[in-house]
Amino acid sequence: MTGIMYDLRLDTTAAADGIEIGVMAAAPGTVRVCVSGASDLHTAALLHETLLIALASHRTTLLLDLQRVAFCDCAGLNALLAAGQAARRADRDPRITATGRPVRRLLQLTDTTFVLT
Repeated sequence: MTGIMYDLRLDTTAAADGIEIGVMAAAPGTVRVCVSGASDLHTAALLHETLLIALASHRTTLLLDLQRVAFCDCAGLNALLAAGQAARRADRDPRITATGRPVRRLLQLTDTTFVLT
């Protein structure tokens, strides 16, 4: 896993083998997190950490763009659900704005679509 330094004032990108996560301020009151690659056992911790940092640093609505996620297993799903739960505890609105087939299918199979939309 790659070591990452976060400058919370600027847009950031986190990367590890198989995944890239971009965090950027979007419209006022929102932060957009774009994920591409594989969200699996090897990358879920980085995804979870990045989502929590985005929530803590931007203190706004969390928009998740998962359109370019090519693979997502239960570890990746758990990272997404845990971040969604943390957002709701902080009175923020987590929303998936785009999904590709792998994520959409996993959310449907696990009946968790409603949690992040």
